[in-house]
Order: sequence, then structure tokens, then C-alpha cells
Amino acid sequence: MTKILIVPGLFGSDEGHWQHYWLDDVSQSRMVGQDDWNHARLDRWMERLEQALLEAGEAYIVAHSLGCILTARLADRPVARRVKGALLVAPCDLPATERLHPGSLAFGPMPTKPLAFPSLTVGSLDDKYMSLDRLSFYTRLWKTEVRNIGLAGHINIASGFGRWTGGYTLFDAVKDKAKAKRPEVSKLNAAAASA
Repeated sequence: MTKILIVPGLFGSDEGHWQHYWLDDVSQSRMVGQDDWNHARLDRWMERLEQALLEAGEAYIVAHSLGCILTARLADRPVARRVKGALLVAPCDLPATERLHPGSLAFGPMPTKPLAFPSLTVGSLDDKYMSLDRLSFYTRLWKTEVRNIGLAGHINIASGFGRWTGGYTLFDAVKDKAKAKRPEVSKLNAAAASA
């Protein structure tokens, strides 16, 4: 069975966060840990995510907030081929996050390249970490499908999201997208082999 990597954002996902429930509820899921959740450095966080993907062989990613930005940074990295699909929940806008938490992150500019794997991005109307306009802008660049779930804040504990069963339905949509894409990849590989 394909593994699921849970990728939290800045400050991690505390007990009671929907990502923690995911670990209990969904077999084959595991958290991608970081040495320092309070000071996010792109190179260190990326090293941990890439290592987890190498260990998994291939995996789905379920990311939240800054974890979505980290996942989007995989777009042009060789290890991206190991990602079967990604559920990106409440991605944060780096400038907004820096204003809210000065000095907490060194992540460079926002990623802008199309994602190299099937994905679904979930946002809300009132997320202080990413305005709806900015979410629309980046999801177009990433070439990811977007679902707006209304007045849901940052889709975290503070917004009332503990065990979030709706997330499992959205993840099923990601798996369906991955299954639909697989035949295309197989045809390309077959064509390349016969050339």
C-alpha cells in the first residue's frame, strides 16, 4: 500500500489538529518531522521531506499551510516523480506569514512552477494566511485544482478543525486524479522505450 506523508506547516500540527487525527485514522500515514518547527528554513525542511520520499519509495502527500509551500517547491526537483499526488490544505502566502510571524521563516519567494504531480488545493474565504485572490493566483500557476470550502479560516484547530472527515473525501479525489493520470504516464514510458 502506498504511504501517505503528512507535512505540517510552521509550528507543526499540535495534538488535536486534523493532521494528527489523520495519523490515527489512516493506515500507512506518517508525519514528516522537522528539527525546528518554530524557525522554518527551506533547505533543512526540504532535506527532511526528500528523505521521507526516498524512504517511502513513492507516496501521497497531505500538507497544511507552510507544508503546502514546501510541497510546491518539489515541482522541479528529481524526487517529485515519487509523489503520486498531493492534498494541499490552506497554503500560506509567505509575505503574509512573515508579517504575522516575523523572523520565523526563511523560505525565499513563493513557488510558481506547475506541480509535477496530481493535486488538489483546499482554501477558504477568510484565511488570514492567504487571501482568496492570492490563492487563485498561485493555484493557477501550480496548475492545481482548487476547492473553496467557505468560511473555514486557516483550516486548523483555531478554526475548529479537529478530526476533519471531509478531508478524507478530498483525499479520495486526489487518489482518483492519480489513477486517471497513471495510464498517460505508462503510455509515455512505453513510447519512450520503443523509440
